[in-house]
Amino acid sequence: MSDITRMASVAALMGDPARANILTALMDGRALTAKELAFAGRVTPQTASGHLARLTDAGLLAAEKQGRHRYFRLASPLVGQMLESVMAVAGPEPRPPSTWRGGEALRTARTCYDHLAGRLGVALADSLTKAGHVALSADGGEVTERGHAFLSDFGAEPAAGKRVFCRPCLDWSERRPHIAGRLGAALAARCLELGWIARQRDSRAVTITPAGADGFAGTFGIRLEH
Repeated sequence: MSDITRMASVAALMGDPARANILTALMDGRALTAKELAFAGRVTPQTASGHLARLTDAGLLAAEKQGRHRYFRLASPLVGQMLESVMAVAGPEPRPPSTWRGGEALRTARTCYDHLAGRLGVALADSLTKAGHVALSADGGEVTERGHAFLSDFGAEPAAGKRVFCRPCLDWSERRPHIAGRLGAALAARCLELGWIARQRDSRAVTITPAGADGFAGTFGIRLEH
């Protein structure tokens, strides 16, 4: 199968509204059951089963069985990156903040696979680059010597691995980059560990806690209006 044929095949899979909803429901990096994904896709469990099989066969989803349940998750961070990029291209034209219709909770702070997105994610990227801790280019990024010391003190030094270390990810609501890769994942994990953010049920949105409002302001100079 040629590259063009494979690309067309993946695009066709994503073109179905039910499958698009299923993929979007998994963009926070967690695994969900077939029943939960049927609800997300707004289809019957039987129909969802067929969709999940096709997405798994195409390498977009990975499945694992635990007890009586079978759980599905995005096959890799690359799938999450693709979905975020498609949403950025297909989303509405930029509007003033007061007229943006994507939901203010999602716009303020959300997860994009395993890293932070929305206004909070973009503000983190801006803060780290302005302070000289991170240098971002069009297709990659690196942590400076000063940045390694800062991240170590903050407790967010990325673990070693084969995954891309740091890269910009175009934010679909803000139309500006947030930080993805192992660095983005480490920052999000540390903010969760500190209790600065909390996941919202059945949503990619995360809540900035009172401790988080103080922490983001004191550590990164980030003050988001709600």
